[in-house]
Amino acid sequence: MKYVRQIGIIWGMTLAGELLNLLLPLPVPAGVYGLFLLLAALLTGAVKLESVEKTGNFLMDTMAMMFIPATVGLMEYAGQIREVFVPFAIIIVCSTVAVMAITGRLAQVMLERQEQKESQKKRETKED
Repeated sequence: MKYVRQIGIIWGMTLAGELLNLLLPLPVPAGVYGLFLLLAALLTGAVKLESVEKTGNFLMDTMAMMFIPATVGLMEYAGQIREVFVPFAIIIVCSTVAVMAITGRLAQVMLERQEQKESQKKRETKED
């Protein structure tokens, strides 16, 4: 019964995202609305992490299998894809490297700030 409740919460957020997609004239996919709604609910405490964690982990574990139909669908267009393969490959490699570099730099900045805060707290406790 616990899993049914967790699936219901996730499905409800997805449904709310679909409704927002219909109501708002923004070029944002419904799934993104649903993810942001779930994130907001988790951050505000309206939904507890334990309420969706196990089902969310299951969905993450099985995500690779969910891409199989899309990949098979691409096989039908192999001829058309060959024509644009090199530009796509360049774009994919460049964007992947950019995302990795930005993410790595952001992580470094966040860790440095955290270390500075911790060292500042230590200095403040020594002074007291």
